[in-house]
Amino acid sequence: MSADARPPAIAFVAGATGYTGREIVRALRAQGARAIAHVRPDSPRLEEWRARFAELSAEIDTTPWTAPAMTSTLERLRPGVIFAALGTTKKRASQAAAAGGDAERESYEAVDYGLTSILLRAAVKAGHRPRFVYLSSMGVSDSARGAYFEARARLERELHSSGLPFTIARPSFISGSSERDEARPLERIGAGAVNAFLGAAAVLGAKRLKARYASVDPKALGESLVRHGLDPAGENRVLEADALRG
Repeated sequence: MSADARPPAIAFVAGATGYTGREIVRALRAQGARAIAHVRPDSPRLEEWRARFAELSAEIDTTPWTAPAMTSTLERLRPGVIFAALGTTKKRASQAAAAGGDAERESYEAVDYGLTSILLRAAVKAGHRPRFVYLSSMGVSDSARGAYFEARARLERELHSSGLPFTIARPSFISGSSERDEARPLERIGAGAVNAFLGAAAVLGAKRLKARYASVDPKALGESLVRHGLDPAGENRVLEADALRG
């Protein structure tokens, strides 16, 4: 390596098996970054994910979701950027309950907030101040109501007060991938209806409205998150949907 060359960025991706997470891993590898994809150690599809990420020349990490274990991993790996793309759905909680499992384990409080909070606190304790890139959502604010928005607003507050450099992304509907493992017909219908309305509005001159609220493809979102997450200019910014497309 020449004196002027920089070593590749080290990026840790939590939620790497999700709709957007796998696109983050793909985009990181396209940028030449060292991508470390986290997968739950108890995932029934662990070997499948190991093979899929190996095809991208990405590494896999199976650290248990406990604060001490995650802190130890981040201390060892010392990633310069951490991508938090964790999330669940009400459907997953219902499926867990129907299968005799713990529905609370798949709740917004446990996953969207709980696991991300473990990751954030581990990043702080690791001591090397990595950039924390958090995939939040449009509509998140202190006044928003509902378990989904409240969990994410709470995490955003903790991130602001953590002392870590951060990038917060608030996309609108994420829709358009054939790779999604979980069918979400209501989300697709909602995204389609919103896009149709905004397309008509754009014809009438409301182009800024369309740019702000139209749905975003997961591949484009993953690439945008990586672009902003690795860019020094993206530090300590909250990016709304229109900025994530530009």
